[in-house]
Amino acid sequence: MAHFRPPEIQDNPDGWGPCAVPARFKDIPYQPFSKGDRIGKVADWTGNAYQDRKYTNKYASQFGAGSQYAYYHEGDESAFQLVDTSKPHKTAYQRNKQRFNNAKLKREREKQQRKEAIMMGQAQTKGKMKGKFQRHWTRSRYNDRQNNQKQRNASVAVREEWKVLEDMDFPRLAKLKLPDIQDPTDLYNAGAVDYYDKSYDRITTRNEIPLEVNNKIFHKVTTTDDPVIRKLASKGNVFGTDTIISTLMTCTRSVNPWDVIVQRVGNKLFFDKRDDSEFDLLTVNETAWDPLAEEGLNSASNLALEATFINQNFSQQCLRKGEKLSFDHPNPFVEDEQEPVASVAYRYRKFELGDGINLIVRCEHDSVLQGPSGENLFVNIKTLNEWDSKASGIAWRAKLDSQGGSVLATELKNNSCKLAKWTCSAILAGSEYLKLGYVSRITAVDSSKHVILGTQQFKPKEFADQIALNMDNGWGILRVIIDTCMKLPEGKYLILRDPNKGVILLYDIPDNTFESEEESSEEESEDEGDGDDEADEKKREK
Repeated sequence: MAHFRPPEIQDNPDGWGPCAVPARFKDIPYQPFSKGDRIGKVADWTGNAYQDRKYTNKYASQFGAGSQYAYYHEGDESAFQLVDTSKPHKTAYQRNKQRFNNAKLKREREKQQRKEAIMMGQAQTKGKMKGKFQRHWTRSRYNDRQNNQKQRNASVAVREEWKVLEDMDFPRLAKLKLPDIQDPTDLYNAGAVDYYDKSYDRITTRNEIPLEVNNKIFHKVTTTDDPVIRKLASKGNVFGTDTIISTLMTCTRSVNPWDVIVQRVGNKLFFDKRDDSEFDLLTVNETAWDPLAEEGLNSASNLALEATFINQNFSQQCLRKGEKLSFDHPNPFVEDEQEPVASVAYRYRKFELGDGINLIVRCEHDSVLQGPSGENLFVNIKTLNEWDSKASGIAWRAKLDSQGGSVLATELKNNSCKLAKWTCSAILAGSEYLKLGYVSRITAVDSSKHVILGTQQFKPKEFADQIALNMDNGWGILRVIIDTCMKLPEGKYLILRDPNKGVILLYDIPDNTFESEEESSEEESEDEGDGDDEADEKKREK
């Protein structure tokens, strides 16, 4: 009878596979492979299993291609020889892969150029964007953009007797940093704010609300005219408002010209605005590529007035009526308690910038919001406005509800400086939220009637990260400006943003510059003498 001999089974308790290598397989070389290789590649001895173009490189070995598996082994390495030493055969796609990719990129580039041509009103048929015409079209478009950069006028006429003491260019300012600024100290709180109406967070383009016109009074008092700052003069040595300080901190984003007066009195520094300046007007499309019209309904000056009008009306319309949160002291700028004053709270805060620099800033809150635990959360309310969907490049009524991020991105591109100043002011004031309202014209040809299309809410510090606003850089810019002005003797100076270059200029100006006629006449009357004439007395009183 046939004898059955069972096979020898090796039991590996610590893993799987054989415990030892059989003698006949000892010292046989093997092809190494990486962890990223597929099992199919290890088992593919012919090299022809994957000829599909889609997977040409999917199973390619990192140790090179070829007939590395085709060899004989006769027990001695000296007998090892390759079967085929010729280069592996490549498919047509592999041989022309680079040419195919270049052709694909060329087609995509021409397609993009045709799209841009259509947007510029220069639609071209396929195949005509080649050779000399393509180069001419690119060059002419670049020249058009260069011509669009019009020459701007300075915010104030520079006189011949003014002397330039310092010039600070934006590339150098953008590299400055002053980190680890400590939390500010509240010195004085005044005013009263209304509570925010949360129903405005539910506004969409389908249930838009007309913008109402209010008759509230907004006080825009400069630094040296603030009676509270005069009381707090002993608490610090540098003084300014949140609007002025945020303008200096975000100056590298500005395009339009502006100016700030610097008064050096003793060892103290005061940052002021001119009485007849447009410093408090909101800019529109300041950082957009295409400049605004110089005249007409959509000129830069008219749009600035419209944006300021919209911002003031919206900030008061979205509040609950009859419920206020009052601070420790009344509004310091209200002379008559019966006046319809806008909802605003002033917070005078001291920031320590090091080396004995104590900055006192008058900050503002527009509203207050009740938190989930009943706590009061302060809010700054600002407004973005749309006057022509073609000018902005994106229609708010079609995109705001579904693509609010793209609308905000477009506004950030066109109004980067304005959004940065708002965010900086909210951080200085310590506001918990920054509310942005979206207001559009009812018709593009009427700048007097508007509707509210929606709102967005952000935390100022998180929003600063989203718009790439570095507060350390802002503090660094402000500190350099303060240190430069502190080295100057007592007098009056002017910080001027160059209208056509990314440079800040510091001028030495006479002490009586920008003073009103009433102030100058008052000084003249005081210098005339001690006459007791009744007319002189009336003149002094006047």
